[in-house]
Amino acid sequence: MDSNYSAIPKNSYLELQSRYDSENPAVPPKSHVKLSSFDEESFLDSKNLNGQDGGDDFDDNLDFDIASYPLIVEGSKQGSGISGAVFNLTTSIIGAGIMALPATMKVLGVVWGFILIILMGILSEISVELLVRFSVSCKASSYGEVVQCALGRPARILSEICIIVNNAGVLVVYLIIMGDVMSGSLHHMGVFDQWLGHGVWDHRMLLIFATVVVFLAPLCALDKIDSLSLTSAASVALAVVFVVVACGIAFIKLVEGKIESPRMTPDFGSTKAILDLLVVIPIMTNAYVCHFNVQPIYNELEGPSPQKMNRVGRITTVLCVVIYSLTAIAGYLLFGKDTESDILTNFDKDLGIRFSSALNYIVRVGYIFHLLLVFPVVHFSLRQTVDALVFEGSPPLTESRKRCFILTLVLLGLIYLGSTVIPNIWTAFKFTGATTAVSLGFIFPSLIALKLGQKGDGLSLVEKTLSWLMLIMAIAVSIVGIIGNVYSLRSKSE
Repeated sequence: MDSNYSAIPKNSYLELQSRYDSENPAVPPKSHVKLSSFDEESFLDSKNLNGQDGGDDFDDNLDFDIASYPLIVEGSKQGSGISGAVFNLTTSIIGAGIMALPATMKVLGVVWGFILIILMGILSEISVELLVRFSVSCKASSYGEVVQCALGRPARILSEICIIVNNAGVLVVYLIIMGDVMSGSLHHMGVFDQWLGHGVWDHRMLLIFATVVVFLAPLCALDKIDSLSLTSAASVALAVVFVVVACGIAFIKLVEGKIESPRMTPDFGSTKAILDLLVVIPIMTNAYVCHFNVQPIYNELEGPSPQKMNRVGRITTVLCVVIYSLTAIAGYLLFGKDTESDILTNFDKDLGIRFSSALNYIVRVGYIFHLLLVFPVVHFSLRQTVDALVFEGSPPLTESRKRCFILTLVLLGLIYLGSTVIPNIWTAFKFTGATTAVSLGFIFPSLIALKLGQKGDGLSLVEKTLSWLMLIMAIAVSIVGIIGNVYSLRSKSE
């Protein structure tokens, strides 16, 4: 058939280009395709392209066919293996949230805290698998696209705003922790103060700025998430070192009888205890949110398939459940009622065992490097989402290094400013956990599954029940968390 399209080299992000763009000067050349065709009708019509009707209908549907499929980017055929995908997904999950888990364990008690860690891991994995399944059905290459396919364009914009707020909040938390550990805070000594005494490193803002410029900016400038596989592997290894050291110290103190008996269940004895309980539940739901990076990681898999991505998700969930459980229990056992919202700040005092100072430095410095390596992975999806929202229809960032560089600088600058305004990680986590994290991890995936499950790829009774349960749970947790946060702020102001 005589077509108006001809092949161009594979190193371009599109494989088809109209001849008339070059032959007719009046028509501006098309260098990209807008990804705005993901709606309910498009999802149904897409099946006709591979159906029984061919011939003349092919030309009518050709424009949709191009827009519906994920962009072909340079190097996509090589991709990453299972291990690289697991490291990137694990790094998306295990960041600063792990530091707040011992404090949530202090509020929930050991038994309920442990149960919730496992339960939230299972539910999060189910929501990831549903997201992958319907992303493939829609041929969506980003979180926003699958949301638009199921729920329409306004929902896509809302989901992208949630990703931006959530990820920016998480990155601000990372910088706050780095500042607390390196230069200290009102109640805690910084690592540099302990090593070198007072000096220029006491200036927290200056120290964080130097960290952003020297360490974070070069890693954040990378334009493919697969390029961060090695740094993600190193970050997971550093998180494991933290867990091993914390568990080792807790075991030694337990054997020596230096650990107080922990509380097993929540405390309902006071209004403050109940408010704390309302606040920490959304923080627990925030612990496994990685959904904003699922599609980018899937797109860069070698031979991507839902089965392979589900395997990645399950391995990641088991790994994270183990790390989270050990960290939360060991941290709470070590410091008991004195457990801080950021447990790293507890490691600035004598632990009551041999080599206490050396172990403190290993924990704090090691976790600083962990956050340095996690930061670019979360920043990647933040930058991609901002680009999709602000520069919709533009070529991908891999084709525009200038735009990628400018976006990276602007975002790093705004995140740095945010870290100078927000007082502590508890404040950031309790609000993002009750709103954007719950939406991204459970509300949107449940709605996507329930909506698209009515079409060709239907849900089983168990899947439909789980989707409804996750949706109801997420809405309830969000409402409870917001109420708890508001009352907590009012009680502090009074």
